[in-house]
Amino acid sequence: MSEKTVETHTAETMPAKLDASIWPERSLEILSPLEVQQLMAAHDTPVYQTFRRCALAVLNTGSEIDDPREILRMYHDFDIQVDQQSRGVKLVMKNAPASAFVDGQIIKGIKHHLFSVLRDIIYVEALLPNNPLIQAKQERQNTDLVFRLLRNANVLQAGNMQKLVVCWGGHSIGRAEYEYTKDVGYSMGLRGCSVITGCGPGAMKGPMKGATIAHAKQHMPNRRYIGLTEPGIVASEPPNPIVNELVILPDIEKRLEAFVRFGHAILVFPGGAGTAEEVLYLMGLLMHPDNIDIPLPVILTAPEASKDYWSSMIEFLRATIGEKAVSKLKVIVNDPEEVARAVNEGIQEVEEFRRENKDAFYFNWKLKVPLEFQKPFIPTHENMAQLELHKDQKPHELAANLRRAFSGIVSGNVKEEGVSAIEEHGPFEISGDPEIMNLLDNLLRDFVAQGRMKIGGGYKPCYKIVTGS
Repeated sequence: MSEKTVETHTAETMPAKLDASIWPERSLEILSPLEVQQLMAAHDTPVYQTFRRCALAVLNTGSEIDDPREILRMYHDFDIQVDQQSRGVKLVMKNAPASAFVDGQIIKGIKHHLFSVLRDIIYVEALLPNNPLIQAKQERQNTDLVFRLLRNANVLQAGNMQKLVVCWGGHSIGRAEYEYTKDVGYSMGLRGCSVITGCGPGAMKGPMKGATIAHAKQHMPNRRYIGLTEPGIVASEPPNPIVNELVILPDIEKRLEAFVRFGHAILVFPGGAGTAEEVLYLMGLLMHPDNIDIPLPVILTAPEASKDYWSSMIEFLRATIGEKAVSKLKVIVNDPEEVARAVNEGIQEVEEFRRENKDAFYFNWKLKVPLEFQKPFIPTHENMAQLELHKDQKPHELAANLRRAFSGIVSGNVKEEGVSAIEEHGPFEISGDPEIMNLLDNLLRDFVAQGRMKIGGGYKPCYKIVTGS
């Protein structure tokens, strides 16, 4: 329920704002007094600032701004607090973006997302104080935490055989690529597939939008548009309005593991550094000896005008981690129907494998995710400069290190801490084998030339490739 308007639009730099109070729905509706006290106590901790930033991003759903500091500047006086009620909690907001409201009432999808943020950031922190699982040193513990976070968000549905397709791709893409993602989503939706994405704009929104029409035509119940994100990303890429199940994982490594264990097939559209990070993470897992026989369909697709994007990416993968990695990929250009059929066939193979091996359909327990893929990588200037980027290591280990390089570039592009570090110390320096550095430099130059790094123009690289002699 909304209370009163306290500020109106006065200038382009001063957007309209509201004061409002809202109560939970579908999440955190039943809490004990102790749990409420723990939530309220978080207000004076660093985790509250993370919650505030993420809540503000959710309230700005639909914004074209991918600089979290600009959003914080526009709403510097925004505040959100957890207030105790006899029946649980409510969120009290001051100077919230008026665009999140209609006639004084908060948009329902945004309300659900706000309580998802509360659940995944403050609630989990409050219930797991100093939990060793957060910085676990064993693969099994890290995987268990990913499972528990998804279960706590109520997205794991035992007995539900619904097909879930993970869609990756860029947030900064052109109109033709966006329309193509919608067409692919539509074709998959007609075949009963639901969509999991990083929940932002561009290639994360398009498949969901296409699927909504197909699901409506098929009168499909339990339509699922699942967004998996992490605090550093959601602040710059707010959930798109189609997402109806939102989960915020603690870091990018747990987010990536959630994608590959939760989804049944991986579909990748053209993107920038973040998409390259995801592809390298996936290639590293598929190249691990323990995963050779585990089916996980991976399809790369693009409209005709963007087919060279995948040619460049595959050339990079072939030259760095080998032909064997490339052989695990299927490329389909400009054919949404064929993409949807290939996804469907791949998921059928996954379902048969899970049945034969008595593995859960809702969570891929058998997949091996090595510890080097789970340990959080903090992209400081020192850590970026010390990356092991050479061929004198196993292919899956090189893939893991290349993934970290792209993760640092993503941080420098859109994450608040990364952007601030670049402003203070200059671009990250990335060095390694001259051959790999030249390949990396060429790929990144293509991303910049195609406008894939940030929404809008005028991109200034946050990195410097040291190619050597």
